[in-house]
Amino acid sequence: MPTANRSFSRRTAGREQATVEERRQSRASTLAPLIDRLTAMGPTEHWVVSCYLKLEPRDRGRGKYQIKIKNRIKGLLEGLEARGLSRTARAVVERDLERIRDFLAQPTNLPTGRGIAIFACEPLELFEAVPLPVVFRSRLVVDHSPLVRELAALESEFGRVLCVAYDRTNARFFAVTPSGVEEQQSVAADDTTRAGRFHGPRAERGVRASSPGEHNFNQRIREEKQRHYAQIAQRLFAAMRESPVRGIVLAGTGADVAAVQTHLHPYVAEAVLGTTKLNPKTVTPADVLHAVLEVRREREREWERRHVAELAEGLGTGWALTGMTATLEALSRGQVRSLLVDSAAERPGFRCAASGRLSVTANGCNADGPPEAVPDVIDEAIEDALRQGCHVDVVEDADARAQVGGLACLLRFKIG
Repeated sequence: MPTANRSFSRRTAGREQATVEERRQSRASTLAPLIDRLTAMGPTEHWVVSCYLKLEPRDRGRGKYQIKIKNRIKGLLEGLEARGLSRTARAVVERDLERIRDFLAQPTNLPTGRGIAIFACEPLELFEAVPLPVVFRSRLVVDHSPLVRELAALESEFGRVLCVAYDRTNARFFAVTPSGVEEQQSVAADDTTRAGRFHGPRAERGVRASSPGEHNFNQRIREEKQRHYAQIAQRLFAAMRESPVRGIVLAGTGADVAAVQTHLHPYVAEAVLGTTKLNPKTVTPADVLHAVLEVRREREREWERRHVAELAEGLGTGWALTGMTATLEALSRGQVRSLLVDSAAERPGFRCAASGRLSVTANGCNADGPPEAVPDVIDEAIEDALRQGCHVDVVEDADARAQVGGLACLLRFKIG
């Protein structure tokens, strides 16, 4: 084995040995046990604060996320008395909100991913902070039970993304899930030729020398690369057969960033989310997470455009609705297949006490019981959609948002 390859193998072996315990902890720290524990609480007599905070790079700059959470806390506190909470109950909720704000004020508590969920209830001795790769949008809700449906949806929608970082001789595989990044077994090409310029016979002054030896040298390197890329493709195929995969990110170096793609089985190629540049010799799990989230973000913009196009078509055929009132009515009837949400929209509203359906006005409840004020009817709609098993798409693109009208939906069935 060439010296460079032996050196890389020793580093890889040392790294894998050092992370055995980390891998074991990673596998043990999935979201499922937490979801089960929070769900088992059921509705309680106490008020539980559920906070989902979006932490995009733009949110971290100049503490923008702290301003966001401060404003949401202020709006939530203003509505507690209207919801009928006693002074004692409001004081407990205020302390829970203060604990959440103090936790988020410490930069060391922020995850490397782009979201975090926090659940707090002082009487239940509950304070759980969960780092997440993404969240639908920032939400702050007080209810008699923790809102865990987004965690469950994230387990299925984000799922397991494979990322392979490779160069012409080595490859490192990573599995990215809502619980974190787990490095898997690496791949090293066999009997690689040492890279460098071919040194053949000396040429006369001003005349480039060419020889069969140079051609054979370059051809050998090309063949070694192709065998290595084919080996990577085979590993990805095997990984997809072993367990479900929601997507694949190919991370190469230089001009070879997408070199593996032509070797992929069609079944595997369909799962590729995109490509990016990473150096397998220096990449860290944090680098992998950042790269995967960036690739996934670009793909999400494509999904948004597709959904908005489907929305425009559905409005003409009756298979889609736009606007808050129409969408909330469809949601109450269980018609919604996909809920489209304007990421920047906020709107106070009401929940009808008898039926539980949502309305943008108090008069909208009519015979469905007295209206109970909610701070943001869009946040409540997201929770209702998740409860019904709907797909939720929070639309970020400005042009697409304009067509959503706050809330819009694609329908499962039509009425009339």
